[in-house]
Amino acid sequence: MSDFDVIEADDDLISEAGQSTSALPAVKEPIVIRGAGSMTMFGLNSRFDTEFPSSLTGKLAPEEFADTLGRVNSVLRKTMPVNARWLFCGCLFCCCTLGCSLWPVVCLSKRTVHALEKTLDWENCHLYMRLGMNWRLARRKTDSSNMTEYVLLLEFLPKAPLLLPD
Repeated sequence: MSDFDVIEADDDLISEAGQSTSALPAVKEPIVIRGAGSMTMFGLNSRFDTEFPSSLTGKLAPEEFADTLGRVNSVLRKTMPVNARWLFCGCLFCCCTLGCSLWPVVCLSKRTVHALEKTLDWENCHLYMRLGMNWRLARRKTDSSNMTEYVLLLEFLPKAPLLLPD
């Protein structure tokens, strides 16, 4: 009667489970879109490059890609000139205010980043999640120096394996 309640592990099932987890599809490297504008402030460029990457051919329509980057660039077009004016004024009065005149620029820069993240989140919810993709704004180190910049990452979401047990 005590043997009835004992659960034994079958070696064949364990080895099959180990093989099936290693057979999961590999996640592709994200596509990095760098800034291409003429002005960079606190790592955020004034616009992003709208050239369609060849690695997205067959996965995404060029029109959808251009629309998304158009929305992102319109947010930057609205906010960056205001940030530049505040930076200029803050630099003029920096000595008089002991650096406190630069706080509005920092806050406006954070607001711009937040607006970009909200725009990308809207795009993800309405289109890209269905396609198995995700836009994200990320900070990366630049290639030439030790400074960081904001880049757009287009990540590919892994497909859920439907045939594997839970």
